[in-house]
Amino acid sequence: MASNQDNKAVAPDAAVPAGQSTTTTTNDNNSERNLPKEGEYIQWRTLPAGNPDQLNRWSHFLTREHEFPGAQAMLYGAGVPNKDMMKKAPHVGIATVWWEGNPCNTHLLDLGQKVKKAVEREKMLAWQFNTIGVSDGITMGGEGMRYSLQSREIIADSIETVTCAQHHDANISIPGCDKNMPGVIMAAARHNRPFVMIYGGTMRGGHSELLDRPINIVTCYEASGAYTYGRLKPACPNSTATPSDVMDDIEQHACPGAGACGGMYTANTMATAIEAMGLTAPGSSSFPASSPEKFRECEKAAEYIKICMEQDIRPRDLLTKAAFENALVLTMILGGSTNGVLHYLAMANSADVDLTLDDINRVSAKTPFLADMAPSGRYYMEDLYKVGGTPAVLKMLIAAGYIDGTIPTITGKSLAENVSDWPSLDPDQKIIRPLNNPIKSQGHIRVLYGNFSPGGAVAKITGKEGLSFTGKARCFNKEFELDAALKNSQITVEQGNQVLIVRYEGPKGGPGMPEQLKASAAIMGAGLTNVALVTDGRYSGASHGFIVGHVVPEAATGGPIALVKDGDLITIDAVRNRIDVIRTVEGVEGEEEIAKVLEERKKGWKAPVMKPTRGALAKYARLVGDASHGAVTDLGGDAY
Repeated sequence: MASNQDNKAVAPDAAVPAGQSTTTTTNDNNSERNLPKEGEYIQWRTLPAGNPDQLNRWSHFLTREHEFPGAQAMLYGAGVPNKDMMKKAPHVGIATVWWEGNPCNTHLLDLGQKVKKAVEREKMLAWQFNTIGVSDGITMGGEGMRYSLQSREIIADSIETVTCAQHHDANISIPGCDKNMPGVIMAAARHNRPFVMIYGGTMRGGHSELLDRPINIVTCYEASGAYTYGRLKPACPNSTATPSDVMDDIEQHACPGAGACGGMYTANTMATAIEAMGLTAPGSSSFPASSPEKFRECEKAAEYIKICMEQDIRPRDLLTKAAFENALVLTMILGGSTNGVLHYLAMANSADVDLTLDDINRVSAKTPFLADMAPSGRYYMEDLYKVGGTPAVLKMLIAAGYIDGTIPTITGKSLAENVSDWPSLDPDQKIIRPLNNPIKSQGHIRVLYGNFSPGGAVAKITGKEGLSFTGKARCFNKEFELDAALKNSQITVEQGNQVLIVRYEGPKGGPGMPEQLKASAAIMGAGLTNVALVTDGRYSGASHGFIVGHVVPEAATGGPIALVKDGDLITIDAVRNRIDVIRTVEGVEGEEEIAKVLEERKKGWKAPVMKPTRGALAKYARLVGDASHGAVTDLGGDAY
C-alpha cells in the first residue's frame, strides 16, 4: 500500500495539474526512503524540504497568490489573522479522537486545545478537528461491539481525508482508546506528512471497599462470572452486603476518572509499542491522563512537530521494519494484548512494511515475558509510571540489546538518545522482572497453525495456564450463545476439559470481529479452569486464560472452524505452535483421515447469509480482509 506522500518536489511557482504525480528529490537518502508505489494514492504538489521559511509545503499551493481565492476567503473566515500568516504560516491539523461518554476519550479535546495554543506560539496555524471512536468497555458483550474494529478504519479514513483535503502541512493526533492508536498511525502512513502522536494517557486505579482491594474495568466482567456462579462475596466475612451490593460497588468505583483502562490491555499495549517505534515523545505511553507530565507533553508537541517539518521527518521514515521489531519486543516483554498483532499487521500494511505472522512467532520465541501487569499480573500502568515508566523500560532493553536504540524518532534524536537522561528502573521495583528471571522465557503471544487454522491463529499463553490443552469441542455459532450458556451455568468443571469454540464472529462473519471479554472474564470469575476458548473473533487485551483468537480462514468463508462438530477432540500446543483436530466425534484419527472428514463436511456446509445487508457494517464486511493480514479494508475483501 502506498501513501499520499508526494513523489517529487515542485518549485514554488511551478504549475502542476491537480492529481499529477510528483516525486520528492530533496533528501540525500531519497533512494532509501519508503516511497509510495506510483498511482495507488492521489499525489500532492509540495515545496522542496529543507527551507525553514517554507514549512507550508502543501498548503502553499492553496494560499499562494490568488489561484484559490475562495479557499483563502474561507480560511480568513476560519481564523487566519492576516495576509502574512496566510502566505507563509504552515497549517497543522490537530486530530483528537474525542467524544463524551467514554473515559478514555472524554478529556482529549482539552488536550487538543493545549496543543493548539502551543502550535500557535510557534507561529503556525493550528486547526482542531475530530474523528469518531467506539468504547470497547461500553459495547463489550453487546451488538455495539461489532462496530469497534471498523472504527479503526473510520479513524484512519477521516484523518487522511481532512489532512489531505485541507492541504495540511503536518498532523498531531491525540488518541485514547484501543482502536484509536492504530487508526491514527495508519492515517499517518497514508498522508505521510510530518506527524506526532500524543497518547491520552491511562486512568488511575479504582478501589472497592466491599472487596477491600484495587479494581478496574476487568473486575466488572470477572465479578459477573463469579456472581453468576455464586462465588462473589464481600471481603469481610461478617459483612451484610449481598452479591448485588458488591456488584454495585464494583460498577461505581472501577473507573474513577478520565484515561484508558489501566492494565496492559490493548490501549496501553499500542501506546507503549508506538513509543518504542519513535512516533511519540518519551514517556507519552506511561504518563497518566490527568498528570502534569501529560500537559507538558502537549506543550512539547509543537516543538517536536516543528522539528519534523524542518528536518523532513515523516511517518514512513519512522515506520520501518526495525521499528516494528521494537514494538513486538516490548509487547512480549510487557505481556501485551493479542489485538496488537492485528494492529501491527494493519499498520505495517499501510506503511508498505513486510511484516507477517512468522515475524510475530520469531520475536516471541526470542523475547522473555517480564511484566507482572494486569490482566494476568498484579500491577497497572499507573504503577509502572511511578518507577520510571516506559522510557525506563526501554532504557533497560536498549542496554540489553533487545530494543534497537538507533532508530530515528519524532524528536530528531534516536530512541536511545531520547531515554538516555531518564532514570533507570528502580532495582527494588517488582513490576518488571530481571531478564535473567523472567515470568516466562519466551513471549506469551504465539501464532498457531494446523488443520484447525491453516491461515494462522493468535494465542495468548502466559504460562500460568500451562503450555498445552486438549479437550472436546463445544461449538457456539455466535458469542451470545456462549454468554447464555455461562449465564445459565451450563458449563461446569465436572464436564471435563472442553474447547469452547465461538465462530461466525470473524471480520466478515461478525461482522466486525467483536472482542469477547465478557465470556473470557466470566470464565475466570467462575473458576472454570477446565476450558479453553477459541474463536475467529477477537479477545480484549484484558482477557486472560487459555485463549486463541483470530482463526483464519474464518467460519464465514468456510474455514475448518465452521466444520468442527461438538465432541471433536482439539489440541492446542503453544510449544509446537499448533492447533489441530486430532480425533473426530466419529472416532477418526490421523492427519490424512481427518483431512478427508473435514473435506466431506465442507461439501454439506452452506455459507450463511450476510447480515446486515446495508449500513456501515455491511460495507465493512464486503471490504475487509482476513485477520492474518490485519483485517484492513482499503485493499478490498478479496485481496488475500
